[in-house]
This record gives sequence, structure tokens and C-alpha cells, in this order.
Amino acid sequence: MLDKLAKAFSGPFMIIAGVNHFVNPGTYEKIMPDYLPAHRELVLASGVTEILGGAMSMHPATRRYGGWMNVITLLGVTPAHIHMLQHQDRYKKIPAAALWARLPIQVGMLYLVYRATLRPD
Repeated sequence: MLDKLAKAFSGPFMIIAGVNHFVNPGTYEKIMPDYLPAHRELVLASGVTEILGGAMSMHPATRRYGGWMNVITLLGVTPAHIHMLQHQDRYKKIPAAALWARLPIQVGMLYLVYRATLRPD
């Protein structure tokens, strides 16, 4: 059961999340740390890496590469989660508990990617 969840997260979920960066880029731009330049471009680039990483993780020949791309992408968006914690006043519609939960959830997502794509057979 956990293996199926991990594969679904690493593949289709990451692709859907990546597509959402193009459908709703403003949502992601709002959580970008102020110190990062080119918010729109970074949002679209992370969308591309999520789509590619998800697609690559679904094929045995590219699964490990896709897994590493997903890991790098998930780590790359961590500053946005930290930024949201540091500026909770900007995100009043999101409960503080949800803002705090984002980092542990990120660890769980990294584990799912590892389980589906990177762990030794």
C-alpha cells in the first residue's frame, strides 16, 4: 500500500503539481521569499522540474533520475515554506498549524520519493 502511494506521489502527483504552476502561477508567486529574483520564472521552472521529475520517475529506465529531480525540487521549494513561517501575518487565511505542518509534510514527501525511486531494490 505504501509503495503504491509512493509511486503515485512521485509520478502523477508531481506531474499534476507541476502543471498547476502554469495554471495558477500567482498562488506560488505569493509564497516566494522576497530575496529571490524572478518569481514568475522560478515558479515556472519549478513546474517544469516537477513535471519532468514525475514523468521520469514513472519509467524504469529513468526512475532514479526522476527521483533525484523530485528530491532537488522538493528541497528547492523549502525556502518558500520557511518564508511563510517567518511571515505568518501575510498568510492570515492559512492556520498557523498548517504553516508549521508544511515542513514535516515535506520530509514525508521526500521519503515517498526515496521509497518509490531511490531505495535499493
